[in-house]
Amino acid sequence: MWGSASPSSSSSRRKGSSSRRGGGSSSSSAYGSVGASGASGINEGKAEKLFAELCEDDNPDAASMEGICKLCEQLDIDALEDVRVLVLLWKLGANKKPAEIQKEEWMAGCHKLKLDSVDKFKKLLPSLDTGFMDREEFGDFYKFCFQFNRAGTHKTLEKDLVVALLRMVLIGGRITSGRLDTFCEFLESTTDTSYSKITLDQWRSFLDFSYEYPDAKALEGYDEGMSAWPVLIDEYVEFMEKLGKKAK
Repeated sequence: MWGSASPSSSSSRRKGSSSRRGGGSSSSSAYGSVGASGASGINEGKAEKLFAELCEDDNPDAASMEGICKLCEQLDIDALEDVRVLVLLWKLGANKKPAEIQKEEWMAGCHKLKLDSVDKFKKLLPSLDTGFMDREEFGDFYKFCFQFNRAGTHKTLEKDLVVALLRMVLIGGRITSGRLDTFCEFLESTTDTSYSKITLDQWRSFLDFSYEYPDAKALEGYDEGMSAWPVLIDEYVEFMEKLGKKAK
Protein backbone atom coordinates (compact mmCIF):
# COMPACT_ATOMS: atom_id res chain seq x y z
CA MET A 1 0.00 0.00 0.00
CA TRP A 2 2.65 2.44 0.99
CA GLY A 3 4.79 2.39 -2.16
CA SER A 4 7.85 4.58 -1.68
CA ALA A 5 6.56 5.63 1.71
CA SER A 6 8.30 2.73 3.40
CA PRO A 7 9.88 2.85 6.86
CA SER A 8 13.33 2.94 5.28
CA SER A 9 12.51 6.21 3.52
CA SER A 10 10.72 7.84 6.41
CA SER A 11 13.83 9.51 7.80
CA SER A 12 14.11 11.78 4.76
CA ARG A 13 10.66 13.13 5.43
CA ARG A 14 11.58 14.02 8.96
CA LYS A 15 14.29 16.45 8.00
CA GLY A 16 13.44 20.04 8.67
CA SER A 17 10.54 19.14 10.94
CA SER A 18 12.30 19.90 14.20
CA SER A 19 11.38 23.57 13.88
CA ARG A 20 7.75 22.71 14.51
CA ARG A 21 6.32 23.03 17.99
CA GLY A 22 7.66 20.36 20.33
CA GLY A 23 5.42 18.50 22.70
CA GLY A 24 6.36 14.86 22.77
CA SER A 25 8.38 15.21 25.96
CA SER A 26 6.66 18.14 27.58
CA SER A 27 4.49 17.76 30.63
CA SER A 28 1.89 20.06 29.14
CA SER A 29 0.79 21.07 25.67
CA ALA A 30 -1.56 23.17 23.62
CA TYR A 31 -4.17 20.48 24.26
CA GLY A 32 -4.14 20.92 28.03
CA SER A 33 -2.26 19.45 30.96
CA VAL A 34 -1.19 15.85 30.68
CA GLY A 35 -3.83 13.65 32.24
CA ALA A 36 -6.54 16.27 31.92
CA SER A 37 -9.78 15.50 30.12
CA GLY A 38 -10.70 17.82 27.29
CA ALA A 39 -14.16 18.95 26.30
CA SER A 40 -14.59 15.70 24.32
CA GLY A 41 -14.03 13.64 27.45
CA ILE A 42 -10.78 11.97 26.40
CA ASN A 43 -7.68 11.79 28.54
CA GLU A 44 -5.31 14.02 26.57
CA GLY A 45 -2.26 12.73 28.40
CA LYS A 46 -3.06 9.15 27.37
CA ALA A 47 -3.68 10.22 23.77
CA GLU A 48 -0.36 12.11 23.70
CA LYS A 49 1.50 9.16 25.23
CA LEU A 50 0.04 6.81 22.64
CA PHE A 51 1.19 9.14 19.87
CA ALA A 52 4.67 9.55 21.39
CA GLU A 53 5.11 5.77 21.25
CA LEU A 54 4.62 5.95 17.47
CA CYS A 55 7.24 8.67 16.93
CA GLU A 56 10.99 8.46 16.70
CA ASP A 57 13.15 10.39 19.14
CA ASP A 58 14.36 12.94 16.60
CA ASN A 59 10.83 13.98 15.61
CA PRO A 60 8.19 13.87 18.37
CA ASP A 61 5.74 15.91 16.28
CA ALA A 62 5.02 13.42 13.50
CA ALA A 63 4.47 9.69 13.17
CA SER A 64 5.89 8.34 9.93
CA MET A 65 4.85 5.15 8.18
CA GLU A 66 7.01 3.19 10.59
CA GLY A 67 4.96 4.52 13.49
CA ILE A 68 1.67 3.96 11.67
CA CYS A 69 2.68 0.35 11.02
CA LYS A 70 3.41 0.02 14.74
CA LEU A 71 -0.11 1.26 15.51
CA CYS A 72 -1.51 -1.31 13.08
CA GLU A 73 0.35 -4.06 14.94
CA GLN A 74 -1.24 -2.88 18.18
CA LEU A 75 -4.66 -2.97 16.50
CA ASP A 76 -4.03 -6.38 14.94
CA ILE A 77 -4.65 -5.17 11.40
CA ASP A 78 -2.51 -5.52 8.28
CA ALA A 79 -0.99 -2.18 7.34
CA LEU A 80 -0.40 -3.33 3.77
CA GLU A 81 -3.76 -4.91 3.01
CA ASP A 82 -6.47 -3.56 5.32
CA VAL A 83 -8.25 -0.49 3.94
CA ARG A 84 -9.33 0.46 7.46
CA VAL A 85 -5.81 1.79 8.04
CA LEU A 86 -6.43 4.47 5.43
CA VAL A 87 -9.96 5.14 6.67
CA LEU A 88 -8.61 5.68 10.18
CA LEU A 89 -5.93 8.10 8.96
CA TRP A 90 -8.54 9.95 6.90
CA LYS A 91 -10.88 10.25 9.87
CA LEU A 92 -8.03 11.40 12.11
CA GLY A 93 -7.27 14.15 9.57
CA ALA A 94 -3.79 13.20 8.33
CA ASN A 95 -3.74 15.78 5.54
CA LYS A 96 -0.72 18.04 5.94
CA LYS A 97 1.99 15.77 4.56
CA PRO A 98 1.98 12.47 2.67
CA ALA A 99 2.80 9.28 4.55
CA GLU A 100 2.65 10.71 8.06
CA ILE A 101 0.30 12.05 10.69
CA GLN A 102 1.30 15.09 12.71
CA LYS A 103 0.72 15.49 16.42
CA GLU A 104 -1.84 18.27 16.08
CA GLU A 105 -3.78 16.18 13.56
CA TRP A 106 -3.65 13.18 15.87
CA MET A 107 -4.89 15.12 18.88
CA ALA A 108 -7.68 16.83 16.95
CA GLY A 109 -8.71 13.47 15.51
CA CYS A 110 -8.64 11.78 18.91
CA HIS A 111 -10.90 14.50 20.30
CA LYS A 112 -13.27 14.15 17.38
CA LEU A 113 -13.42 10.34 17.56
CA LYS A 114 -13.09 10.14 21.37
CA LEU A 115 -9.95 8.03 21.35
CA ASP A 116 -7.24 7.82 24.00
CA SER A 117 -6.32 4.12 24.18
CA VAL A 118 -5.59 1.13 21.98
CA ASP A 119 -8.81 -0.50 23.20
CA LYS A 120 -10.88 2.48 22.03
CA PHE A 121 -9.13 2.38 18.65
CA LYS A 122 -9.98 -1.33 18.39
CA LYS A 123 -13.62 -0.66 19.19
CA LEU A 124 -13.68 1.90 16.37
CA LEU A 125 -12.49 -0.59 13.74
CA PRO A 126 -15.90 -2.04 12.75
CA SER A 127 -17.13 1.46 11.86
CA LEU A 128 -14.23 2.00 9.46
CA ASP A 129 -15.74 -0.19 6.75
CA THR A 130 -15.99 1.86 3.53
CA GLY A 131 -19.48 0.44 3.01
CA PHE A 132 -20.76 2.90 5.61
CA MET A 133 -19.75 5.87 3.43
CA ASP A 134 -22.14 7.57 1.04
CA ARG A 135 -20.87 8.46 -2.42
CA GLU A 136 -19.74 11.97 -1.46
CA GLU A 137 -17.87 10.78 1.62
CA PHE A 138 -16.23 8.00 -0.34
CA GLY A 139 -15.16 10.50 -3.00
CA ASP A 140 -13.33 12.53 -0.35
CA PHE A 141 -11.75 9.40 1.08
CA TYR A 142 -10.75 8.16 -2.38
CA LYS A 143 -8.94 11.44 -3.07
CA PHE A 144 -7.23 11.20 0.32
CA CYS A 145 -5.89 7.75 -0.56
CA PHE A 146 -4.05 9.20 -3.54
CA GLN A 147 -2.73 12.24 -1.70
CA PHE A 148 -1.57 10.34 1.38
CA ASN A 149 0.39 7.80 -0.66
CA ARG A 150 2.37 10.38 -2.63
CA ALA A 151 6.11 10.56 -2.05
CA GLY A 152 7.14 13.95 -0.72
CA THR A 153 6.23 16.71 -3.16
CA HIS A 154 5.55 14.36 -6.08
CA LYS A 155 2.17 14.90 -7.72
CA THR A 156 1.80 11.42 -9.20
CA LEU A 157 1.79 7.80 -8.07
CA GLU A 158 3.67 4.91 -9.62
CA LYS A 159 1.44 2.68 -11.72
CA ASP A 160 2.11 -0.42 -9.62
CA LEU A 161 1.13 1.43 -6.45
CA VAL A 162 -2.06 2.67 -8.13
CA VAL A 163 -3.06 -0.89 -9.02
CA ALA A 164 -2.45 -2.06 -5.45
CA LEU A 165 -4.40 0.87 -4.02
CA LEU A 166 -7.34 0.40 -6.38
CA ARG A 167 -7.62 -3.25 -5.39
CA MET A 168 -7.42 -2.29 -1.73
CA VAL A 169 -9.79 0.68 -1.77
CA LEU A 170 -12.44 -0.32 -4.34
CA ILE A 171 -12.94 -3.95 -3.45
CA GLY A 172 -16.26 -4.80 -1.83
CA GLY A 173 -18.82 -3.58 -4.32
CA ARG A 174 -18.15 0.15 -4.56
CA ILE A 175 -17.74 -0.44 -8.31
CA THR A 176 -18.30 -3.64 -10.30
CA SER A 177 -15.56 -6.24 -10.00
CA GLY A 178 -15.35 -6.45 -13.79
CA ARG A 179 -14.59 -2.76 -14.11
CA LEU A 180 -11.94 -2.90 -11.37
CA ASP A 181 -10.27 -6.06 -12.64
CA THR A 182 -10.09 -5.00 -16.29
CA PHE A 183 -8.80 -1.51 -15.49
CA CYS A 184 -6.05 -2.99 -13.33
CA GLU A 185 -5.28 -5.46 -16.13
CA PHE A 186 -5.09 -2.55 -18.58
CA LEU A 187 -2.64 -0.64 -16.39
CA GLU A 188 -0.50 -3.71 -15.80
CA SER A 189 -0.35 -4.64 -19.48
CA THR A 190 0.12 -1.24 -21.11
CA THR A 191 3.59 -0.45 -22.41
CA ASP A 192 2.80 3.25 -22.82
CA THR A 193 5.40 4.96 -20.63
CA SER A 194 3.12 7.98 -20.20
CA TYR A 195 1.07 5.80 -17.87
CA SER A 196 3.98 4.68 -15.71
CA LYS A 197 2.81 7.40 -13.33
CA ILE A 198 -0.82 8.30 -12.66
CA THR A 199 -2.14 11.77 -11.86
CA LEU A 200 -4.84 12.69 -9.36
CA ASP A 201 -7.16 13.67 -12.22
CA GLN A 202 -6.74 10.22 -13.81
CA TRP A 203 -7.23 8.55 -10.42
CA ARG A 204 -10.47 10.42 -9.71
CA SER A 205 -11.73 10.09 -13.28
CA PHE A 206 -11.60 6.31 -13.11
CA LEU A 207 -14.01 6.28 -10.15
CA ASP A 208 -16.42 8.69 -11.86
CA PHE A 209 -16.19 6.67 -15.07
CA SER A 210 -16.95 3.47 -13.15
CA TYR A 211 -20.10 5.03 -11.71
CA GLU A 212 -21.29 6.20 -15.14
CA TYR A 213 -20.29 3.07 -17.06
CA PRO A 214 -20.55 0.22 -14.56
CA ASP A 215 -20.73 -2.67 -17.03
CA ALA A 216 -20.34 -3.74 -20.67
CA LYS A 217 -23.91 -2.78 -21.58
CA ALA A 218 -23.45 0.78 -20.30
CA LEU A 219 -20.15 0.99 -22.16
CA GLU A 220 -21.95 0.47 -25.48
CA GLY A 221 -23.04 4.09 -25.26
CA TYR A 222 -19.51 5.42 -24.83
CA ASP A 223 -18.56 7.86 -27.62
CA GLU A 224 -14.84 8.58 -27.68
CA GLY A 225 -15.38 11.41 -30.17
CA MET A 226 -17.62 13.22 -27.66
CA SER A 227 -15.67 12.12 -24.63
CA ALA A 228 -14.44 14.61 -22.05
CA TRP A 229 -12.63 11.89 -20.12
CA PRO A 230 -8.81 11.78 -19.89
CA VAL A 231 -7.07 9.98 -22.74
CA LEU A 232 -6.24 7.21 -20.27
CA ILE A 233 -9.94 6.36 -20.06
CA ASP A 234 -10.36 6.44 -23.84
CA GLU A 235 -7.50 3.98 -24.20
CA TYR A 236 -8.95 1.77 -21.49
CA VAL A 237 -12.23 1.65 -23.46
CA GLU A 238 -10.26 0.64 -26.57
CA PHE A 239 -8.61 -2.06 -24.49
CA MET A 240 -12.05 -3.29 -23.43
CA GLU A 241 -13.23 -3.34 -27.04
CA LYS A 242 -10.25 -5.52 -28.01
CA LEU A 243 -11.01 -7.86 -25.12
CA GLY A 244 -14.60 -8.14 -26.35
CA LYS A 245 -13.52 -8.99 -29.90
CA LYS A 246 -11.12 -11.64 -28.61
CA ALA A 247 -13.92 -13.19 -26.60
CA LYS A 248 -16.12 -13.60 -29.70
